[in-house]
Amino acid sequence: MNTRSPNRPTRRSFLAASASVAGTLAGAPRAFAAADAAAGAEPAFKISLAQWSLHNTLFSGKLDNLDFPRTAKQQFGIDGVEYVNQFFKDKAQDADYIADLAKRAADEGVTNVLIMCDGLGNLGDPDDKARTAAIEKHYPWVEAAKRLGCHSIRVNAASKGEFEEQQKLAADGLSRLSEFASQLDMNVIVENHGGLSSNGEWLAGVMKMVGKPNCGTLPDFGNFYDYDRYRGVADLMPFAKGVSAKSHDFDAEGNEVRTDFKKMMKLVLDTGFRGWVGVEYEGKELSEPEGILATKKLLERVRDELA
Repeated sequence: MNTRSPNRPTRRSFLAASASVAGTLAGAPRAFAAADAAAGAEPAFKISLAQWSLHNTLFSGKLDNLDFPRTAKQQFGIDGVEYVNQFFKDKAQDADYIADLAKRAADEGVTNVLIMCDGLGNLGDPDDKARTAAIEKHYPWVEAAKRLGCHSIRVNAASKGEFEEQQKLAADGLSRLSEFASQLDMNVIVENHGGLSSNGEWLAGVMKMVGKPNCGTLPDFGNFYDYDRYRGVADLMPFAKGVSAKSHDFDAEGNEVRTDFKKMMKLVLDTGFRGWVGVEYEGKELSEPEGILATKKLLERVRDELA
């Protein structure tokens, strides 16, 4: 079924209207890592900030979405950002707003990485009309992400029914959305984010069913339920176009108490991944700023140890 709306832009017209991370090899000898650093080579991965880390601050009105790139750079020293559509949910088609946000990020030297999209319907809805409606509700966010210079939108693969039936339904919705996104050279990536998507085997199977190069995953360290998180990330990394470093609490040495970040990041890097790793703090003990900085510090330490 062709789900493309008649008024949607062609790839050529959209690109006309709109304004690799080089990595070091994981496990390389320290001598080579030092030489690469001296030569100005990129680190094994870059650190971005997931906007959800500041959800309380944003929902309270203490921080405006337009100021998020500046906050990421000036307060936390992070030069990549991952937006959440909830914080500008009525602005996807506001060209002036999106242009302003893009300019603010560019002025700070911040890379817009992706937009996390929620509340747009189930891409694996058993009802064909509802599934099609959900697909089309994502279109404006694909376009907004393109205008911001992001490489992807992050979506959910929610469905209902039996294991295999849900796989087929989610694969249909993702495939159709990815076809639209491909016209803009954009990716559609799925996070393990509740339901069967938090089963690594299920979501990896969906990716194989879709089989499109611009449809991938965003493995989240913490969103596996009744499923081993290390196995889950291993399941999803072959399709990963980003990684979400979920954190909650830290011990006296600065280690995350639920996830062994060194073990997890070695697993990530051993697959050849050299993209953005997003700080996503959801803890209660530390404040949002403190949790962000603690997660960033841990990722930096692990990156150095694995160099």
